[in-house]
Amino acid sequence: MQIRRGGPDDVPAMLGMLDSAVEWLVARGRTGQWGTEPWSTREGLPERVAGYVRDGETWIAELDGVPAGAMVLLPAPRAHVRPADEPEVYVQLLVAHRRFEGRGVGAALLRHAVGEARRKGVDLLRVDCYAGGDGALVAYYTGQGFAPVETFAVGEWQGQVLGRRVLTGGQV
Repeated sequence: MQIRRGGPDDVPAMLGMLDSAVEWLVARGRTGQWGTEPWSTREGLPERVAGYVRDGETWIAELDGVPAGAMVLLPAPRAHVRPADEPEVYVQLLVAHRRFEGRGVGAALLRHAVGEARRKGVDLLRVDCYAGGDGALVAYYTGQGFAPVETFAVGEWQGQVLGRRVLTGGQV
């Protein structure tokens, strides 16, 4: 697996990854996270992804030259989450194409995020995710070394902020 810097030309592949995730979630009756419609066809969502790429650091994981996952890092969260009281690296978006399920794409991108935070001398790495349903996404992040920090809501959508210390190795 190779991880490379991404850019605006990667937005269509990122939308394909998000669409595959929605399809996978819908097939399992888990529509609370991202609904039932593909990101690529929903009003405003392609522009949102393009904005993430424009405003952050985009990283693309490739398997055999094919984009398999994407991550966007920001220096602070968007408005729906309170910023930390210290410098942080924030994982704004993490997605892997479902056809690469079980290949460790998300875990590799999160390891890369840890490395980027260390390279910047920033001790705090945070992410937020959907906290509803069966809690599988929160469990995924805790399995990757993150600890729950706080919950939040955007309308009916329930979220969880998780954090990880990357320089000191302690808990958040």
